[in-house]
Amino acid sequence: MIRKFYYILLFFCLSACPPPLKYVEVPLHIIPEPVEILQTDACLSVHKQKLVFEVDESLKPKLSEWKTQFGIKTNESKESTKIYCSINENLRKESKYKLIINQKGIQITASDFEGLYYALQTMKQIFDTDDSNLLCIPHCEINDYPRFKYRGMHLDVCRHYFNVDFIKKYIDLLAYHKFNYFHWHLTEDQGWRIEIKKYPKLQEIAAFRKETLIGHYNDQPHKFDNTKYGAYYSHSEIKEIVKYAEERMITVVPEIEMPGHAQAALAAYPQLGCTGGPYEVLTKWGISENVYCPYEKTFDFLEGVIDEVVELFPGPYIHIGGDECPKTTWKNSAFCQQLIKDKALKDEHGLQSYFIKRMQAYINEKGKKIIGWDEILEGGIAPNATVMSWRGTEGGIQAAKQGHEVIMTPTSHCYFDYYQSEDENEPLAIGGFLPLERVYNYEPIPAELDSEFHKYVLGAQGNVWTEYMNTSNQVEYMAYPRACAISETNWSPVAKKNYKYFTKKLQSHYNRLSKKRVNFADHLSEVTAVIKNKQGKLIGHLKTPNEKVDIKYWSNKNTEKKLYKESFELPKMDTLFYASFDGEQRASKIYKNVFTQHKGIKCDYKLLVEASEKYGVHGSDLLMNGILANPNKFGDKEWLGFNGTGTSVMIDFEKLQDISKIKLGFFNAPAYWIYLPRKVIIYISEDGQTWSKIFESKKIEGQIKRLEYPISLNEIKTKFLKVSIENFGRIPQGAEGAGHKAWLFLDEIQIY
Repeated sequence: MIRKFYYILLFFCLSACPPPLKYVEVPLHIIPEPVEILQTDACLSVHKQKLVFEVDESLKPKLSEWKTQFGIKTNESKESTKIYCSINENLRKESKYKLIINQKGIQITASDFEGLYYALQTMKQIFDTDDSNLLCIPHCEINDYPRFKYRGMHLDVCRHYFNVDFIKKYIDLLAYHKFNYFHWHLTEDQGWRIEIKKYPKLQEIAAFRKETLIGHYNDQPHKFDNTKYGAYYSHSEIKEIVKYAEERMITVVPEIEMPGHAQAALAAYPQLGCTGGPYEVLTKWGISENVYCPYEKTFDFLEGVIDEVVELFPGPYIHIGGDECPKTTWKNSAFCQQLIKDKALKDEHGLQSYFIKRMQAYINEKGKKIIGWDEILEGGIAPNATVMSWRGTEGGIQAAKQGHEVIMTPTSHCYFDYYQSEDENEPLAIGGFLPLERVYNYEPIPAELDSEFHKYVLGAQGNVWTEYMNTSNQVEYMAYPRACAISETNWSPVAKKNYKYFTKKLQSHYNRLSKKRVNFADHLSEVTAVIKNKQGKLIGHLKTPNEKVDIKYWSNKNTEKKLYKESFELPKMDTLFYASFDGEQRASKIYKNVFTQHKGIKCDYKLLVEASEKYGVHGSDLLMNGILANPNKFGDKEWLGFNGTGTSVMIDFEKLQDISKIKLGFFNAPAYWIYLPRKVIIYISEDGQTWSKIFESKKIEGQIKRLEYPISLNEIKTKFLKVSIENFGRIPQGAEGAGHKAWLFLDEIQIY
């Protein structure tokens, strides 16, 4: 009886005692990667709802601002985990912090408020890794500070407007990834988005367009939605956003375009244009020839705008654009031509420099510095100007060598309006191809820049142009995770960057972004194929960023799936299929490469003029591999791009070959400075030394996007064949990019 009572008592005791709390172990997957992480096997058990600050009196006002941001309490309880915060200026590094996690709790020491804030963001990422409130965080010491001073993200709100709530969310995400500059593109041909009280017509007229282009700019004929579109940010909204950004250690850089991209402003105040108008806010994408005329009244107008802008934005910079300013109206303006003579300017480029320098002087008087796109170098750069190098790295190199500060943002690595996947189901984008890996591998300091000039490179910036992003969801999809990649480029030491590890961290980071309801693009399980022609042999290379999955491939003639382990030679086939698999479960869609069979595939060949690094990552290896380039995306890896130059391809058949037809693939998109070639010439040779011309084209014309240009030949026999392609040359006046070198894009050379 006594024993029975004991068991009953034990049962009730066990029933009354709750099971031990289960803590979830979390990895230290921090983006951007810190300078140093020292980690042990021990863990600190933390209840996320019971975190409390313990700080010096001097820090209490700042921490009270942040406690809501970081979800940290101020009321201590028995189970609380303390976060000890202190400032130690002796750390002697801007924005530096040390974060220690051990059984005593969490200790943060920072060199300044910025460093303290970044430490809290690191801590927040650790807590956000798992949804559970109960975490087991590894004991660690993190020593960290940024590599670059300027770590920027841009957003164009002119092509499409985004409300205040989304702008705040955008800023929150920047802060989460330790960006410190938000470049806010506020004026354009397609809409003026900032209230200027002195000029009310900017709100009444310039902020609205009568309709918007439907589909892609290259689609012909253009179609429109017949719906009025527009909005603007009031002074109070701008002040609210600027304050919100300041609380998150982010400086807002407003962009007020001049002297080009001004048609919306001219629609409101036509007297500022060289022709006097009438003008209307542009309804399609691209560049308008209608620019500010350098009258005194134009400078008075812009100075009035700047007066209000500098009051709204306390940061050090005003971005004045300075890019893509067509000179047609200036060339045709008697006033402009006389001004060029009166000021002893060389030409219209000199007039643009005069315009920029004059506005810079006024902005400097207001205590601000200017930033301009790299076109401000043309005609002579304004003193003390900071250059954003977007048309490649050349402008940045030139500016740095002249002692100007530089922010690197080349289209090749930093334009997030480009496609990020080769999936045909990707939403419509402007063009180009910029996958995550290419963004991540970007190095802002050019290899050809001497070390003495490295100090002028302030950092890099990701740009989000919104012609084809009409919702906030689409902005997020195009920006993330590529913004995560460039955050690591800007923050982390080169030695700490590792793309394979970065993609592993993204698996955890996607959970964090999901909690924040970010519509990120997940292409980690995608498989990409590169089929190279190596001396007449087709070699297949397959790759996926996700280490947790396998790649399998198969052909249309053999349904048996093979596990991909290393590059392989392709037998003759019509189609190659491939996908990623998690065990037997397919993790990605099924991808395929369809091969066009022709005589050139099995030949050795040489590209005599190499393609641009921007559009030719694999060089000539993909030029004759049997795969046609995407007809809509000039950034597809199968396209080779040549900036201002033509090229020649020499093909060795090894023995006499009958040839009757050649097909050349070209991309045709003048809106993006891509032109069909001026001329194609075909040569044949018996020895590869002495050549005979057998064909020379007349003017080449054709549809927009991909043009397949056929060349019929009389039945000929040859051992060697040379195809020479002449670049279009300079872009003509009146066209997008007038005066610049045209791009030539070449696809598969098919030989029959």
